[in-house]
Amino acid sequence: MQISTPPAAQRLTWLRWGCTTALGLSLWCAGAALAFDLQGHRGARALAPENTLAGFERALAIGVSTLELDVVLSADGMPVVSHDTAPNPDITRDAEGRWLQSRGQPFHSLTLAQIAEFDVGRINPASRYARDFEQQQAIDGQRIPTLDEVFALVRRLRADHVRFNIELKRNPMRAHESPAPDEFVHAVAAVIARHGMGMRCTLQSFDWAVLKAARRVTPELPLSFLTAQRPRFNTLASGEWTDGARLDKHHDAPALVAAAGGKLWSPSYLDLDQHTLERARAEGLRVIPWTVNEVPDMERLIDWGVDGLITDHPERLRQVLQQRGIALPPMVTPAVTAQRTTAHRATTE
Repeated sequence: MQISTPPAAQRLTWLRWGCTTALGLSLWCAGAALAFDLQGHRGARALAPENTLAGFERALAIGVSTLELDVVLSADGMPVVSHDTAPNPDITRDAEGRWLQSRGQPFHSLTLAQIAEFDVGRINPASRYARDFEQQQAIDGQRIPTLDEVFALVRRLRADHVRFNIELKRNPMRAHESPAPDEFVHAVAAVIARHGMGMRCTLQSFDWAVLKAARRVTPELPLSFLTAQRPRFNTLASGEWTDGARLDKHHDAPALVAAAGGKLWSPSYLDLDQHTLERARAEGLRVIPWTVNEVPDMERLIDWGVDGLITDHPERLRQVLQQRGIALPPMVTPAVTAQRTTAHRATTE
């Protein structure tokens, strides 16, 4: 009897020879939509300060296919990398090294120079956040980077395979803290174009008005529709997050995403079961859940056949993929190691 390869394995297996050749890397970039997508959430949040250059470098050293990150705009219109629309006191110290006692002014009201004064290299040990991420290694002196700096880091490290899943952070209930959707997308798209990263970027948002603007402003960039249906955070209930679209007017969440023109759906993994994943497939959607940190959850979702996972623990996900015989993205030599290697070669030649 001939044993066929399960559908999930067919979807998740790359050309194994491809990761070791220049041609393979080109194929990987061109066909990334077909590969299992190992996304490092905010870099590698469980291990290094989130949304920092050090955190992205750590994720690249572990070996991810995509860097997931968040952007907001400064008062001078520059995309900077932050999950929050205002400085988060759990991870932010001022120029004198003092922890912020409350949310700061929105980033959209701060200049790039003012934002550069914040130190986001460790978690406030008195916060619940510190208990949630006890393994995170503090790296004092890490600043909030610009999107330009993230692209420059990846280019400097020659991580030519890696993609970027860029979340445009905008809360429609706090719209005054953020730019208008068109302005926001224009600013981010300009940086992407300046660095020639258009073939390697996806734009995502919980605020579907931003995604609608992206379709107008930069229709060539793929979009990811973020959703949550949790008791304290439900983006599908009222229409406020979905640009007026309502879940009660559609069969289910996959149908709502498809009706909005979505091709890639990124739900909370807690909202996903096997039937819902099958429904997403029936609607023609790729599915990459967020944020999956525990090995049993990773294993279950991979066995169901998701297209990728967003995780704070890329090192755990790599191990799970390796155990299943799924090809892994390259590991990238950190900048410090590369500098030491270069210096050593210079002294021995």
